[in-house]
Amino acid sequence: MTPQLSVIGQQHIGKIKFTGIEGGFGRDKKAMLVKDIAMIHGRSVREINELINRNIKRFKRAIDLLDLKQIVQNDLFSDYGFTKAQWGNAKHIYLLSERGYAKLLKILDDDNAWDIYDELVDNYFNMRIAIKHNHPSLVQQRRLSIMEDNASTRRAAILYKIAMQTESDSSKQHLLALAAEELTGEMTIPVMKNKEYSATEVGQRLGITSNRVGRIANKLGIKAVQPGQNEYGRWSNSKSQYSDKEVPQWLYFEEGIKAIQQEIERS
Repeated sequence: MTPQLSVIGQQHIGKIKFTGIEGGFGRDKKAMLVKDIAMIHGRSVREINELINRNIKRFKRAIDLLDLKQIVQNDLFSDYGFTKAQWGNAKHIYLLSERGYAKLLKILDDDNAWDIYDELVDNYFNMRIAIKHNHPSLVQQRRLSIMEDNASTRRAAILYKIAMQTESDSSKQHLLALAAEELTGEMTIPVMKNKEYSATEVGQRLGITSNRVGRIANKLGIKAVQPGQNEYGRWSNSKSQYSDKEVPQWLYFEEGIKAIQQEIERS
């Protein structure tokens, strides 16, 4: 069944201007286009779409996110503020619910974005009903809950970084277990038995450049959310060749190399 959507026109909240949309996630529920979210946060649409696509498993269809390219007739592009070329060239045109927008903010991890979130929740999204009924604490509780999750992610990242710099295997395992507890609430001991390869090493093995290795990995979405790991590899920190600053580096396991090789063979 196609979700019912209604464009309610240009919305003005403070200095923020965007296309207001109702429906899709429930009757009278408000939603926002990614192109408007990108504009509000000073990001490119491409960057926001890539963040969503890399973390697509976090977003539940019809609850957090809809792709208008899949549900809206092509001749209605102008109703949503798109030109014919923009609509035709876009692979995805994402629409986010309040819940989906909150999940995106976790990924953005931008402290400045919370002021925008507060203003939108107070004056646009469905939680403004709670304010009208004299329950503003619901808004604050929602924001605090999301920010606590964000803080846990940052603490896990710090623990992970320290673990990767220690030479003691036992200390490393303990720190990784603490990082896992921050993220999952459970004290788990990660097992690190996989041989790891840099993008350069993978490129040498497959006969391609390290840049192409990275592009293929991003296309396949095999990199975990920082600072984690998955069956394809893990994040590490290494010194930048241009400065003393440490930069995140994705290290590949055999499964990661296999996935990239299969993609090369398909293309």
